Amino acid sequence: MSGPANSGPDQSVRDAVALLESHPDYRVLRRLPVVSDFGVRPAGPTAAAVVLDTETTGMNRDNDQIIELALLRFEFGVESGEIARVTEVYSGLEDPGRPIPPESTAIHGITDAMVAGKQLDDARIAAVVEGATLIVAHNAGFDRPFVEGRLPLFATLPWGCSLEQVPWADEGFRGAKLEYLGWVSGFFYDAHRSETDCRALLEVLRRPLPKSGQTAFKRLLDAAAEPALRLWATGSPFDTKDILRERGYRWDADRRCWHRVVTKAAAKEESEWLKAAVYGGRAAQIEVEVLDARIRFSGRPGPKKTRVI
Repeated sequence: MSGPANSGPDQSVRDAVALLESHPDYRVLRRLPVVSDFGVRPAGPTAAAVVLDTETTGMNRDNDQIIELALLRFEFGVESGEIARVTEVYSGLEDPGRPIPPESTAIHGITDAMVAGKQLDDARIAAVVEGATLIVAHNAGFDRPFVEGRLPLFATLPWGCSLEQVPWADEGFRGAKLEYLGWVSGFFYDAHRSETDCRALLEVLRRPLPKSGQTAFKRLLDAAAEPALRLWATGSPFDTKDILRERGYRWDADRRCWHRVVTKAAAKEESEWLKAAVYGGRAAQIEVEVLDARIRFSGRPGPKKTRVI
């Protein structure tokens, strides 16, 4: 942690915090500090990854623009997933060329005056992500299309999603929103600004999970390394729509087809469920789409093949 050794709360505040923490009816949240070195030196080889966050003019990837982007490049142990230190930081604003909607400013606090004349530094961004083994976002399905639309180099990089690819529920968490994960971990931060969101996510990812004992980042690394499969329930009978929805399938209006993303290990069981519950035990032909880390969360299709079940 940066700052002199005697910085921080005075003795009276520390005494009050200790008193509250000793009482079963209270929990104390601490403001997340700015930390560059976590004091961890992983055994074995290390690599680099990047945590990324955006703030935008709105939610529509076709019509809205990025107005803030932050990147934290960090070093981690390849085998353990332990996060050692932040090695580079980039944070920048960009003028979208039109007024920021008031409802968006109400969320992130970024105003037209703050972004006026500003532009992201493409060369600096490219330098920060060069050689990174993974780009991580908390809801990559939102961030990735925006970032690729503005910076095409991100389309060539592998991505992971800490919202979807860490088994938070299995580890005993009742939600996966970043602010909630911070509260459960004992800290708070000024949410919805890109750099602070990145630092909060990195803090959550570096901590061991309560059941597996692995860091959340290790679980994410393992999930990102294994290609996922999207099963397309082609030709599914109309009257099975409710059970498909209940199972977690989503409707693609353009293709008029239900689909679900599963792990490779779960694909056989899911295919058997489709055959029994959707196709009435009859042989059926479905499509299987492969989603590796360079495709997943981008909105772009992966390679497909047909499979008879």
